[in-house]
Amino acid sequence: MLITKSITVARPRSEVYAFWRDFENLPRFMHHVESVQNLGGGRSHWVAKGIAGTDREWDAELVEDKPNERVSWRTIGDDNTARHTGTVSFLSVGDSATEVRVDIEYDPPAGALGASVARLFGEEPSQQIEEDLERFKRVLETGDTERSYQRTEGVADIGVPHQEPVEPKNREVDPDLRF
Repeated sequence: MLITKSITVARPRSEVYAFWRDFENLPRFMHHVESVQNLGGGRSHWVAKGIAGTDREWDAELVEDKPNERVSWRTIGDDNTARHTGTVSFLSVGDSATEVRVDIEYDPPAGALGASVARLFGEEPSQQIEEDLERFKRVLETGDTERSYQRTEGVADIGVPHQEPVEPKNREVDPDLRF
Protein backbone atom coordinates (compact mmCIF):
# COMPACT_ATOMS: atom_id res chain seq x y z
CA MET A 1 0.00 0.00 0.00
CA LEU A 2 1.41 3.41 -0.99
CA ILE A 3 0.37 6.55 0.86
CA THR A 4 1.30 10.01 -0.40
CA LYS A 5 0.42 13.20 1.47
CA SER A 6 1.77 16.73 1.37
CA ILE A 7 1.40 20.06 3.14
CA THR A 8 2.88 23.53 2.77
CA VAL A 9 4.61 24.96 5.82
CA ALA A 10 5.30 28.71 6.09
CA ARG A 11 8.94 28.23 7.09
CA PRO A 12 12.17 28.10 5.05
CA ARG A 13 13.14 24.72 3.62
CA SER A 14 16.38 24.45 5.64
CA GLU A 15 14.47 24.92 8.92
CA VAL A 16 11.73 22.44 7.97
CA TYR A 17 14.27 19.82 6.90
CA ALA A 18 16.41 20.29 10.04
CA PHE A 19 13.43 19.89 12.36
CA TRP A 20 12.21 16.72 10.60
CA ARG A 21 15.71 15.26 10.24
CA ASP A 22 16.16 15.34 14.02
CA PHE A 23 14.03 12.19 14.36
CA GLU A 24 13.74 12.68 18.12
CA ASN A 25 11.40 15.62 17.24
CA LEU A 26 8.92 13.31 15.51
CA PRO A 27 6.94 12.31 18.64
CA ARG A 28 6.16 16.00 19.11
CA PHE A 29 3.70 15.87 16.21
CA MET A 30 3.23 12.22 15.23
CA HIS A 31 0.19 10.91 17.04
CA HIS A 32 1.23 7.28 17.39
CA VAL A 33 4.97 7.71 17.88
CA GLU A 34 5.94 7.51 21.54
CA SER A 35 9.71 7.84 21.07
CA VAL A 36 12.52 7.74 18.54
CA GLN A 37 16.04 7.05 19.73
CA ASN A 38 19.04 7.83 17.53
CA LEU A 39 21.27 4.72 17.54
CA GLY A 40 24.02 6.30 15.42
CA GLY A 41 25.22 5.30 11.98
CA GLY A 42 21.92 6.34 10.37
CA ARG A 43 19.90 3.92 12.54
CA SER A 44 17.07 4.66 14.94
CA HIS A 45 14.78 2.76 17.30
CA TRP A 46 11.06 3.59 17.26
CA VAL A 47 8.27 2.91 19.77
CA ALA A 48 4.70 3.58 18.65
CA LYS A 49 1.17 2.87 19.77
CA GLY A 50 -0.48 0.09 17.81
CA ILE A 51 -4.07 -1.06 17.44
CA ALA A 52 -6.11 -1.27 20.65
CA GLY A 53 -3.40 0.13 22.90
CA THR A 54 -0.61 -2.28 22.00
CA ASP A 55 2.94 -0.97 21.53
CA ARG A 56 4.98 -1.59 18.38
CA GLU A 57 8.77 -1.32 18.22
CA TRP A 58 11.12 -1.43 15.26
CA ASP A 59 14.47 -0.23 14.02
CA ALA A 60 14.98 1.83 10.88
CA GLU A 61 17.94 2.91 8.80
CA LEU A 62 18.48 5.85 6.49
CA VAL A 63 18.87 4.89 2.85
CA GLU A 64 19.17 8.48 1.57
CA ASP A 65 19.76 11.83 3.23
CA LYS A 66 20.08 14.82 0.90
CA PRO A 67 20.19 17.86 3.21
CA ASN A 68 17.29 20.26 2.66
CA GLU A 69 15.84 18.01 -0.07
CA ARG A 70 14.97 14.45 0.95
CA VAL A 71 15.18 11.82 3.69
CA SER A 72 14.44 8.14 2.92
CA TRP A 73 14.40 5.17 5.28
CA ARG A 74 13.42 1.55 5.61
CA THR A 75 12.70 -0.63 8.59
CA ILE A 76 15.20 -3.34 9.46
CA GLY A 77 14.93 -6.49 11.53
CA ASP A 78 12.57 -9.41 11.79
CA ASP A 79 9.29 -7.68 12.73
CA ASN A 80 7.22 -8.00 9.56
CA THR A 81 4.22 -6.25 11.15
CA ALA A 82 6.04 -2.89 11.22
CA ARG A 83 7.93 -3.21 7.92
CA HIS A 84 7.76 -0.13 5.68
CA THR A 85 9.79 2.30 3.59
CA GLY A 86 9.35 6.00 3.26
CA THR A 87 10.59 9.26 1.84
CA VAL A 88 9.99 12.82 2.95
CA SER A 89 10.76 15.48 0.35
CA PHE A 90 11.18 19.20 0.99
CA LEU A 91 10.47 21.63 -1.87
CA SER A 92 10.80 25.41 -1.67
CA VAL A 93 7.62 27.38 -2.31
CA GLY A 94 8.63 30.99 -2.86
CA ASP A 95 11.21 32.46 -0.51
CA SER A 96 9.86 31.39 2.85
CA ALA A 97 7.61 28.33 2.56
CA THR A 98 8.21 24.62 2.06
CA GLU A 99 6.09 21.85 0.62
CA VAL A 100 6.60 18.67 2.66
CA ARG A 101 5.69 15.50 0.78
CA VAL A 102 5.51 12.14 2.56
CA ASP A 103 5.52 8.85 0.61
CA ILE A 104 5.19 5.69 2.70
CA GLU A 105 4.87 2.16 1.38
CA TYR A 106 3.91 -0.72 3.63
CA ASP A 107 2.01 -3.98 3.77
CA PRO A 108 -0.59 -3.90 6.53
CA PRO A 109 -0.37 -6.79 9.01
CA ALA A 110 -2.83 -9.51 7.92
CA GLY A 111 -3.26 -7.80 4.53
CA ALA A 112 -6.64 -6.31 3.60
CA LEU A 113 -8.28 -7.83 6.68
CA GLY A 114 -5.72 -6.13 8.93
CA ALA A 115 -6.32 -2.79 7.16
CA SER A 116 -10.08 -3.16 7.72
CA VAL A 117 -9.61 -3.93 11.41
CA ALA A 118 -7.27 -0.92 11.76
CA ARG A 119 -9.95 1.36 10.28
CA LEU A 120 -12.47 0.04 12.83
CA PHE A 121 -10.12 1.15 15.60
CA GLY A 122 -9.58 4.59 14.04
CA GLU A 123 -6.09 3.62 12.87
CA GLU A 124 -6.32 4.34 9.13
CA PRO A 125 -2.71 5.21 8.09
CA SER A 126 -3.58 7.72 5.37
CA GLN A 127 -5.67 9.78 7.80
CA GLN A 128 -2.98 9.48 10.49
CA ILE A 129 -0.31 10.88 8.18
CA GLU A 130 -2.55 13.76 7.12
CA GLU A 131 -3.25 14.64 10.77
CA ASP A 132 0.45 14.31 11.67
CA LEU A 133 1.35 16.73 8.87
CA GLU A 134 -1.22 19.25 10.15
CA ARG A 135 0.37 19.05 13.62
CA PHE A 136 3.86 19.36 12.06
CA LYS A 137 2.76 22.54 10.30
CA ARG A 138 1.34 23.94 13.55
CA VAL A 139 4.54 23.13 15.47
CA LEU A 140 6.79 24.89 12.96
CA GLU A 141 4.56 27.85 12.27
CA THR A 142 3.35 28.62 15.80
CA GLY A 143 5.52 26.60 18.20
CA ASP A 144 2.37 24.85 19.48
CA THR A 145 3.02 21.19 20.25
CA GLU A 146 0.02 20.69 22.45
CA ARG A 147 -1.32 17.30 21.57
CA SER A 148 -4.94 18.16 20.96
CA TYR A 149 -6.10 14.62 21.29
CA GLN A 150 -6.30 11.83 23.81
CA ARG A 151 -6.22 8.15 22.94
CA THR A 152 -8.53 5.68 24.57
CA GLU A 153 -8.40 2.01 23.65
CA GLY A 154 -10.72 1.37 20.72
CA VAL A 155 -11.94 4.98 20.55
CA ALA A 156 -10.96 7.53 17.93
CA ASP A 157 -9.42 10.91 18.84
CA ILE A 158 -11.76 12.93 21.02
CA GLY A 159 -9.97 16.28 21.07
CA VAL A 160 -9.03 16.50 24.75
CA PRO A 161 -5.66 18.19 25.34
CA HIS A 162 -3.40 16.41 27.83
CA GLN A 163 0.05 17.97 27.44
CA GLU A 164 1.46 21.45 27.97
CA PRO A 165 2.78 23.13 24.82
CA VAL A 166 6.50 22.73 24.27
CA GLU A 167 8.45 25.18 22.16
CA PRO A 168 10.40 23.78 19.21
CA LYS A 169 14.16 23.52 19.50
CA ASN A 170 16.24 26.30 17.95
CA ARG A 171 13.51 28.95 17.96
CA GLU A 172 13.98 32.03 20.05
CA VAL A 173 10.84 33.28 21.73
CA ASP A 174 10.58 36.61 23.51
CA PRO A 175 9.95 35.70 27.19
CA ASP A 176 7.62 38.70 27.50
CA LEU A 177 5.29 37.13 24.93
CA ARG A 178 4.73 33.90 26.85
CA PHE A 179 1.47 33.43 28.72
